[in-house]
Amino acid sequence: MTPKAFVYTEVAISVPFDQAPWKQINEEIKKQPGFLNKTWLQGHANQSLGGMYSFDNLENARKFVTGYFPTEPRAFGVAHNTRVFDAEVVKSASTDIGSVHYGDAPSRKPGAFVYTKLQLSRKFNDFPWQDRNAALKQVPGLQNKIWLSGVSTHSLGGFDAFDTLDQALDFAINAFPETAASLGSAFYTRVFDASVTEDASRDMYSPYYAT
Repeated sequence: MTPKAFVYTEVAISVPFDQAPWKQINEEIKKQPGFLNKTWLQGHANQSLGGMYSFDNLENARKFVTGYFPTEPRAFGVAHNTRVFDAEVVKSASTDIGSVHYGDAPSRKPGAFVYTKLQLSRKFNDFPWQDRNAALKQVPGLQNKIWLSGVSTHSLGGFDAFDTLDQALDFAINAFPETAASLGSAFYTRVFDASVTEDASRDMYSPYYAT
């Protein structure tokens, strides 16, 4: 099913992924209304835990972040971060750059993910994504991208898969800040090591891994 909403989560905890109770968490998340898939995330350097989720509609995505999800970090006694994004408005732009969430098969396994968010509000249909995609297609190691448009806020960002962790770090540390500067915007970036979360993500039907 084509997603109608994306959810990003990150929990303020530091734990090696093989010590996280991901199997139990997976079983609970699979029961949530409208859940389609999840890609587990482990923060590079700080070992935070998080995920990128797809849902069948915005209502179920909102219910997930306001109802079920807060119970996860509460069990660890830590704070957390959640965001909901409109998956319909970014479909064309994401498909143009190979997003696996809209039917494109992954050509290879990702080595890392990068999450970005700009501190600005711009309706996605008013953003010249075609020009930005043309530039992104030249970025070394970039496999594919989900464009992200914040529900209610119209924040602008993305979730990008890279071949290697080094390429992801180069993009997040060197390239993306230049893009943000050209827009006069503060920004948020996170880099995740995809190699340690593959099994957990496969168990959650992540589209980044071929069956």
